[in-house]
Amino acid sequence: MEIQPAKKNISSYIIQSQEDEIKRIALELHEGVGQTLYSLYTGMQFIQTAVDQPEMKGYVGDMAQMMEKTIQEIRLLAVELHPPALGTLGLLPALKSYLKLYTSTYGITVDLQNEGMEVQISERESITLFRVCQEALANIARYADTMSASIFLQWKPGQLSINIEDKGMGFDVDAGMQKSSGLAAMIERMCLISGKCVISSKIGEGTTIDISLPLY
Repeated sequence: MEIQPAKKNISSYIIQSQEDEIKRIALELHEGVGQTLYSLYTGMQFIQTAVDQPEMKGYVGDMAQMMEKTIQEIRLLAVELHPPALGTLGLLPALKSYLKLYTSTYGITVDLQNEGMEVQISERESITLFRVCQEALANIARYADTMSASIFLQWKPGQLSINIEDKGMGFDVDAGMQKSSGLAAMIERMCLISGKCVISSKIGEGTTIDISLPLY
């Protein structure tokens, strides 16, 4: 899949704009809405201790638990939108953090293996690789009908390779490319950072996604 220079610049600008907005929303959810709800939650706990009537005490306690659950859901959503670890700690810690959320949400265990020393890459490259992995994992949850998957990162001189594999249902790649914009987006995203994304699958045997990025 090749992208013309003009289209590549436009696509890159659009994706970067989207990522900037996603990052802003994630920060607002975590630091704004999340913190406000936490303040309300602590207030509800204080009220619960001050209430004498058993029925009212139980009602306030239920409301506090509901508030706590909402806070957790918002925090998880913020991490899914833009993991804080991505910009501060790098790709590998961000993936580890996300996989905890992924497994708790979908019940799918992902074996993450890393070989070689992680090197610093640009924020744009980190975000792109994370989004491609995120899309691949989302597809596994939606379509693969499996309870396990694997991700293997390999850092070599001049190249990072990521292999994502499942032993699920598999699918017809050509037909899937026509139906799913997500698959095409994975390939295009990698092209925009001079990388590659190769998707292969066999019905009844599973799917493999090979991602590669030159390291300079």
